[in-house]
Amino acid sequence: MKKSKSAEKLIKQPYYDGGDKAMKEFISSQLRYPEVSRDNGIEGDVHLKYDIDFKGLVTDVKVIGGLDNSCNEEAIRVIKLLHFIVPKIPRYLKVTFHKNITIHFRIHAAKQTS
Repeated sequence: MKKSKSAEKLIKQPYYDGGDKAMKEFISSQLRYPEVSRDNGIEGDVHLKYDIDFKGLVTDVKVIGGLDNSCNEEAIRVIKLLHFIVPKIPRYLKVTFHKNITIHFRIHAAKQTS
């Protein structure tokens, strides 16, 4: 019985409803390749660090490694749309969670969806 009580005291990580696959599908459906970047042939990855507050909202997004300004801004916009489910936290603590994500910008993928 001690194991179940100690497990209740642990702080559990927030998760996206539907899991990682659903989160990737949401991001790909919302992501719009900036025309300026596509015309200039810019493609690659934008690495982001973001915070999730105790309500499950994305609060602070920072670019760790990016491409050009338009791709970086588009990646930040899409990540701010995410909403996570935060499991019950013991003692009503207001915890901020830190996560990393990589957004991929590929020209050939954008042409197929257009």
